[in-house]
Amino acid sequence: MTALVGDSITLRALEPNDIAWLHPLENDESLWEVSHTITPFSKHILTEYINNAHRDIYEVKQLRLVITLTEDMRPIGCIDLFDFDPKHRRAGVGIVIFDKETRGKGYAKQALQQLCRYAFKTLDLHQVYAHITLDNTKSKQLFTACGFSQTSIRKDWVKTENGFKDEAIYQCFQSPT
Repeated sequence: MTALVGDSITLRALEPNDIAWLHPLENDESLWEVSHTITPFSKHILTEYINNAHRDIYEVKQLRLVITLTEDMRPIGCIDLFDFDPKHRRAGVGIVIFDKETRGKGYAKQALQQLCRYAFKTLDLHQVYAHITLDNTKSKQLFTACGFSQTSIRKDWVKTENGFKDEAIYQCFQSPT
């Protein structure tokens, strides 16, 4: 089994027809707080993004993979590596399951485990990390279940409509071999 193909889910590159679900996802204001987005994206901009998604992670410092169900390759979410830093061998990770019917079935955990295997074995990263607001219980549970540990808290880090939220940093380190 490769790092990107699992029993239940497969991580794959973006395809041109992904614009149909990517546009509503990127413009879902309920997700903007966790993605630190403040403006909507046009279909044109997202099409350009997809057209350039083939560029090397060493060049663009990020990678977005689509989480699909292996049985029918239906997209259910996406997972990203961002702020890729090859010198310090680290990258941030973000994940969203946009298909509400598939939430809570363990697919996010499988995707995160697969991405971490890829990051550690293929990209030879030393660590991956995530920024999670303290009130995001599900994300904290997910990342903890995948071997991440909370290492610090940034006070009043994320501005919301209701004030500021603290944000925790969760890190996962490659096991020494």
